[in-house]
Amino acid sequence: MTTAPLLEFGRRHVARGLNRLTEDMIQKGEGSWVTMHSGRKVLDFTCGIGVTNLGHCHPKVSKAAADQCFELVHGQCCIAYHEPYLRLIERLLPIMPHPSLDSFFFTNSGSEAVETALKMARGITRKQNIITMQGAFHGRTFGAMAITKSKTIYADGSSPLMPGVLTAPFPYWHHFNTAPGADDSEIVRASLYQVELLLSQQSAPTDTMAIIIEPVLGEGGYVPAPPAFLQGLRDICDKYGLLLIIDEVQSGFGRTGRMFNIEYSGVRPDIMIMAKGLANGFPLSAVVSRKELMDKVKPGTMGGTYSGNAVSCAAAIAVVDAFKEEKILENVNARSAELFEALRELRANPAVGQHILDVRGQGLMVAVEFASPSHSTFDPSVKKGTPPNLATKVTKRCLEKGLLLLTTSVYETVRFIPALNISAEDLAKGISIFREAVEEVIQEA
Repeated sequence: MTTAPLLEFGRRHVARGLNRLTEDMIQKGEGSWVTMHSGRKVLDFTCGIGVTNLGHCHPKVSKAAADQCFELVHGQCCIAYHEPYLRLIERLLPIMPHPSLDSFFFTNSGSEAVETALKMARGITRKQNIITMQGAFHGRTFGAMAITKSKTIYADGSSPLMPGVLTAPFPYWHHFNTAPGADDSEIVRASLYQVELLLSQQSAPTDTMAIIIEPVLGEGGYVPAPPAFLQGLRDICDKYGLLLIIDEVQSGFGRTGRMFNIEYSGVRPDIMIMAKGLANGFPLSAVVSRKELMDKVKPGTMGGTYSGNAVSCAAAIAVVDAFKEEKILENVNARSAELFEALRELRANPAVGQHILDVRGQGLMVAVEFASPSHSTFDPSVKKGTPPNLATKVTKRCLEKGLLLLTTSVYETVRFIPALNISAEDLAKGISIFREAVEEVIQEA
């Protein structure tokens, strides 16, 4: 079947519930670039939504996976150990954000890791309720969907959801009806107070098993949590006997300039979740905790047919090695400084800056939030003179110009997720395309 009929075949037979940035087809990926079926090369600032952190088809990672395919493809984790599973733990132990994180379970996806963490927390504490964050995204499976609060579409038509979920405001200026650049300390105080109110008004600590949080909101708008907020949550968990679950699915593995974002705050997770960049495109996720807690989980309650697949584990070993050998974090921080400088320059341009509310993020997990003329009559950031749907229009124009870029959140937000080893030249090219797209879309409107 040739390409054009194949695309039409896909439109007829692929589930309608999948949403796509483009109806085109990716034929090949290499580094920061993908080649479409037409032969057109496109710069990729999506990385499969933060997955191919080392670029598409990283040679060492691909070779490690290919070599493993000739040794053992499927060594089921409930039957026996396999070497890549154990060697991966060897590699991960030294890079954990806290030395207490020493006991691992591998599964396939972020959602499955979240489900495992929820199940663990209930089993360990013998309590049911959990506090999640406004704007959070944790997945589309049933438990993960119940604690996802970034968009209603993820749970549309799926009620009733898992009970026992309470939502606290994340310290994001929108959630407190303030302006961008508002004093973090006041928002943090208000956010922590709301968590304590939940525990006194809606779910007693004796009924509450955990607080779960992304240290940087993903689908909620690429909003980093202030370190003081994470430290405050740690204090609340210690005070009331709750577990603190840190979801590093998108922010982990170097994405924000450190191996794990929680390192910026120095906070100790009770349970931490990893996925996405862990194996650079091979399906693998992980739940890690301290042995004292993991040993409370009864044998047989964990498992999964493909959990901790040998090929994916081999790929992940190569990922960890590449971070050290190729000085990936140094590149992240150098390119991050260049990206922020360029975006702030764009915001300073009077012609377009009046329509840009915020430039934020950490490392190479960066967002630009545009104003909206009509988001909510109660939102002080609404600007009547701003063109509608700016984020979507800008990403569409970027695609026309040869750049893959995604939106995020219920606000007009564009997110930058380039490969962590992107060159200065490729980053500059992507920035140039974005700048042109923003200027053109605003001028045309």
